[in-house]
Amino acid sequence: MEKNAKIYVAGHRGLVGGSIVRCLKEKGYTNIITRTHKELDLLNQAAVNEFFATEKPEYVFLAAAHVGGIGANSTYPADFIYQNMVIGFNVVEAARVNGVKKLMNLGSTCIYPKMAEQPIKEESLLTGPLEPTNDAYALAKISVIKLCTAYNKQHGTNFLSVMPTNLYGLGDNYELQGSHVFPAMIRKFHEAKASGEDVVHLWGDGSPLREFLYAGDLADAVVYLMENKNAEDLRTPTGDFVNVGTGRECTIKELAETVEDVVYADVRKDGRRCRMEWDPSKPNGTPRKLCDVTRLNALGWKAKVDVREGVEISYDDFLHGDVRK
Repeated sequence: MEKNAKIYVAGHRGLVGGSIVRCLKEKGYTNIITRTHKELDLLNQAAVNEFFATEKPEYVFLAAAHVGGIGANSTYPADFIYQNMVIGFNVVEAARVNGVKKLMNLGSTCIYPKMAEQPIKEESLLTGPLEPTNDAYALAKISVIKLCTAYNKQHGTNFLSVMPTNLYGLGDNYELQGSHVFPAMIRKFHEAKASGEDVVHLWGDGSPLREFLYAGDLADAVVYLMENKNAEDLRTPTGDFVNVGTGRECTIKELAETVEDVVYADVRKDGRRCRMEWDPSKPNGTPRKLCDVTRLNALGWKAKVDVREGVEISYDDFLHGDVRK
């Protein structure tokens, strides 16, 4: 991508989109265009077509999505499948019609079967049943991957897709009813410390294994791929996409212990700690989910931020950043 190329980042106010915009600016890109939901409703195909026809972006990062944790996915499956599928299809089709040079579609590793062999390879797509608590979201994301791959085959487009693992980072969503486990834990431990209760109630039994990727690292990865690779470089028998992760995992219990350690660091000298109460009646989700990042590493990119550093960055952002609380 040329530094003055017109680049559209869809979903720039979200965790991923915001990280991509920051990464692009840091790398010297000067012609980034964005639109808020009020300015452009991505569920409206006519509006999306008009925007692309008028602005003529050369490169597109599709980071717009309707997202949430286990609770939100289980409660509102219709919203998750409909909105994510329509957003993806509208943007990808408009990009094709208007001759976009390259598009980066942001997916999720929830596309893989619940009991996929670990670490999860890209070839595992559609080889077994999905995790029931987020199958609606996963089906929408799978559909957009397949659409990009089909367009590359039929229309000669250059549409890439990446499947990032569990994300966190600057500007995350810390609302307890709609957030993911990483930011939810930060808020829960902070509120316990602030209230003096020093007890946190957590879902499940803490045993699931998870991989966590800093959103700034993801942004660096997708910009690197857009700068250096094409769809054919990401091609697998199941689609033109690649996993993005760290290749490292921890249990949810270990994550909770790390968050507690960081949040309570300033009062540790007073002997304050936080007791964790686990609720096994709540769903654990997939028992284990670790990306195989062999292909990504071979393409020349590796993650930099580990979980401990990531918790420290996120907690500082929660305290001092412009976050949704």
